[in-house]
Amino acid sequence: MYFLAILLFSYFQVSQQIQNATADGREILSNPILTPVQGTLEVMLNQNVSLSCHSDSGSPPLKYTLFKASQKVSTLNKTDSMPALFNLTINSASDVGEYKCKVENEIHGGKYSTSLNFMLKEPLSKPVLRSPTSQVKKGQNATLSCLSEKGNLPITYTFFKGKQSISRPVKMQKKEAAVTFVLINSCSDLGTYKCRAENNFRNTTKYSNSFNFILAEESCDSQPWIIFLGLILLAFVIGFALAIRFFIIPSCKTEKSTSAVSSTGLPSTDKVEESENYVTYTEIKLIQKQECEVFSVSRREDEKEKRESPTIYSQVVIRDGIQAGPLHSLE
Repeated sequence: MYFLAILLFSYFQVSQQIQNATADGREILSNPILTPVQGTLEVMLNQNVSLSCHSDSGSPPLKYTLFKASQKVSTLNKTDSMPALFNLTINSASDVGEYKCKVENEIHGGKYSTSLNFMLKEPLSKPVLRSPTSQVKKGQNATLSCLSEKGNLPITYTFFKGKQSISRPVKMQKKEAAVTFVLINSCSDLGTYKCRAENNFRNTTKYSNSFNFILAEESCDSQPWIIFLGLILLAFVIGFALAIRFFIIPSCKTEKSTSAVSSTGLPSTDKVEESENYVTYTEIKLIQKQECEVFSVSRREDEKEKRESPTIYSQVVIRDGIQAGPLHSLE
């Protein structure tokens, strides 16, 4: 049985060789192969592409024709066995579709290649991140939507808060926005949100604009300002208290001392003349800088002494080491 199988296989190969040759020794055409020169069927608008059509067997001259669907695009005549190259420019979406080529010579009426389908590569546009409202309340589920207006489908969207992903990738098969929900529990949930869009093409990832929610009930930035204003007010109160202690009170005491000195009548003898029973002594002591204390000491003398020698003594004692003697002696 094994030997019989080998004989059948050999017979099949010989019959194929006979079919590929004509009576005058020329080869019969084989089906051509259509391939993209750039190696990919992904194309962009205004891109130049090349297609190679080649038949492995067949005697020249050969006629190659390129078709888009059933419409003839271009024809090339080859006198050698080299592939035929067709150059195209993808100007619009209508230039993308099914292509095939045909080869023919004087012996055979023509054979067709398999079809190729170009896919238009549309770059992703920058996705737009939006929400129905920017003001939210605590405990609210806020809605975020992300959409790229342009780009080949499917498009995969991912949502972020800062650099951290907050959702699983959402693959959209239609030009519709991807949606996610964000629970606002505190001010920390009001950070910067973004979304990312990408499709099956390489190096087409795009990021959206930034979006921030605003808490409607209260401002999350108010607490630092309240603390800051409180510190300023506290500093003002402390400064005012120190000013009263070291500047205002000493000044008031100085003015009071000056008034007290005048009220004792040191340089005046009117009261001596009016008083017959008293002799007045005045002493001024410097307690602190600009802080003086005035006091009077009176004693009763008998009427006889008063008539003979009505005298007023005054003495100033200064604590910085300088002492003055009697200022006046009136008799």
